[in-house]
Amino acid sequence: MQFSDLGLKAELLRAVSEQGYDTPTPIQQQAIPAVMTGRDLMATAQTGTGKTAGFTLPILHRLASGPNDRLTRISKTPRVLVLTPTRELAIQVEESVRTYGKHLPINSLAVFGGVGINPQIANLRRGVDILVATPGRLLDHVQQRTVDLSAIEIFVLDEADRMLDMGFIRDIRKIIALLPKQRQNLMFSATFSPEIRELAGGLLHNPASVDVAARNTAAETVTQRVIETDREKKKELLCHLFETRGWHQVLVFARTKHGADALARTLDKAGIKSAAIHGDKSQGARTRALGDFKDGKLVALVATDIAARGIDIDALPYVINYELPNVAEDYVHRIGRTGRAGMEGEAISLVCHDERPNLRDIEKLIKRSLERVVIPGFEQSATAAPRPVQPPRGARKPQQPARSPAQKTAQKPGGPQQHRTGSRHR
Repeated sequence: MQFSDLGLKAELLRAVSEQGYDTPTPIQQQAIPAVMTGRDLMATAQTGTGKTAGFTLPILHRLASGPNDRLTRISKTPRVLVLTPTRELAIQVEESVRTYGKHLPINSLAVFGGVGINPQIANLRRGVDILVATPGRLLDHVQQRTVDLSAIEIFVLDEADRMLDMGFIRDIRKIIALLPKQRQNLMFSATFSPEIRELAGGLLHNPASVDVAARNTAAETVTQRVIETDREKKKELLCHLFETRGWHQVLVFARTKHGADALARTLDKAGIKSAAIHGDKSQGARTRALGDFKDGKLVALVATDIAARGIDIDALPYVINYELPNVAEDYVHRIGRTGRAGMEGEAISLVCHDERPNLRDIEKLIKRSLERVVIPGFEQSATAAPRPVQPPRGARKPQQPARSPAQKTAQKPGGPQQHRTGSRHR
């Protein structure tokens, strides 16, 4: 099947061809015709299957067709709402809309937190056809009455599983309550848990169903390997892999924000141009780091799981799990960042003694044993080194033994007590 067989408008086919595509992916083959008919849709697909184009193309087709097209429409209120869990994903979905809608008179806008709201308000006033938003910032606009959702014809809930994981369910329900009763609903999720089923049951009406991959399976085009090593050897091992394998574009996953920052600094000091992205970074810093990574200015991008949602690079060759995720399903999402669009990719996990239970959970989930690789000089010890003892949060530091009267008397003028000047508090 070719894109030309799907009945899309000529302007869309031209934009698709300009991107170098002629054959739709399996989810696009199934989703595009369903959306074009106006049916609700429940689509289950793992990351990197082409789902974004699977809904942006038919939505653009519908907006540009019929008596209510842009050329005859006077209202400036949004006709399509796409809800995403993260700022990065909102940006990338809106970029997809602009890429494929470049030959159509259709306006789009992404609104998200972490940046000033006033420019978004100004753009909304000028008129927007397709609005891509994160839940929190959209509700900010609703509260300020700077957005009108009364004319929404198509509602897209993207990465619904991540929405629920991030605690957005109440915000989602608030937003749905603001939408017109008569509308088309499209729901996309990588997994189909009982919670997702419950949400879909209240949102979708007689939906078409698309399931292009077995749930909780890793991409077939990704080679997966495990390097077992010690916790304290990981940083040196990672630098060694960069030096010996000539890697040029690598997404590295860390478990915590602090860990991501520390690892990026380590790689930078080793001459490996790196940056970290996580929830504590400003939107400007995250966008800049992601842009530099895509443009090849960075060799490594160190990310936490939430920040990495929305990273969409067609030819990303490597994903490194510097630390395994606590939740096995997140492993599938991580490695799905490579091996996209039928291209081959490689995912390498550095696993220490403490992470063996996490590894067992992952292998149980994906129903396969991962290949073990030994790197000379970085072999795993027979037993794990003890973790550094960390005092519990909020615990007081051990008090110094009380000085005897004789010790206090023996202190010379200018001793420790006289050094308590304001300088240490500056």
